[in-house]
Amino acid sequence: MFWVPLLLLAWAVAGAACLRLCLTAVRGAVAGHDTGAGRDLTLYEAAFLSGGPARVADVTLVAMARQRRLLLAHTGWATVVDPRGRDEMERSVIGAIGPQGQSPLAPVRTAAATADAVRGISERLVGAGLAVPDGAGTTVADAVRQVRLAGTAVAGLAAAALLMPVPSDMPRHLVALWFTLPLILTLGCLAIARFEVHPYSRWASPAGQRLLGALPRSAGEAGDDRTCLTSVAVRGIRAVGEPELRAAFAHREPRH
Repeated sequence: MFWVPLLLLAWAVAGAACLRLCLTAVRGAVAGHDTGAGRDLTLYEAAFLSGGPARVADVTLVAMARQRRLLLAHTGWATVVDPRGRDEMERSVIGAIGPQGQSPLAPVRTAAATADAVRGISERLVGAGLAVPDGAGTTVADAVRQVRLAGTAVAGLAAAALLMPVPSDMPRHLVALWFTLPLILTLGCLAIARFEVHPYSRWASPAGQRLLGALPRSAGEAGDDRTCLTSVAVRGIRAVGEPELRAAFAHREPRH
């Protein structure tokens, strides 16, 4: 009966992970029920909720490039055309490029994503209940990840129980059947979570995701440029229509 402690451990791991997922989903739904009502997201806020600080930097770079105030070459270099930033994020990008007015794009993206302007956006969204605090570890995405790990752990414990050389009074196929129950629990919770709360977001709270879901309908009324930038904010660089811009972001510095 050496497999019984392993079975109890499998139930404990699966039960704790699934309970945390359920509590996190319910807590997020209750906390964000009325949050953000009647509020419009700015372009930078939509970018942060969709892809975090790096997405905010990318939207800023694309916006400046489309307005011909920044040249993004297909070789992966950024050149300042207009040194006057129109907002704090643009000034952060220009400052990251440096006084020479030219720099490889990769370090500019990294510096802009860690600028004070991005931290200000994060703090405003967290204060409004639209974003998850950094490092909180309480999002549905975190809970889903733990359920997946729990399913893997259950499968590992089942394999250990079946491969143990100690003789058992119960046939191995019945032992395997007992271990399928906590595995079914984890898989069932993952299926329900995917149906009820998908997509899982690392940055946006449930209220923030609802506002993001309304963006495509309102963005179409604001003109082509606004529509393009909103698509980049929500979907990332893959939404950029210009091949040269995509090549600039896809370029990687050669390793020596």
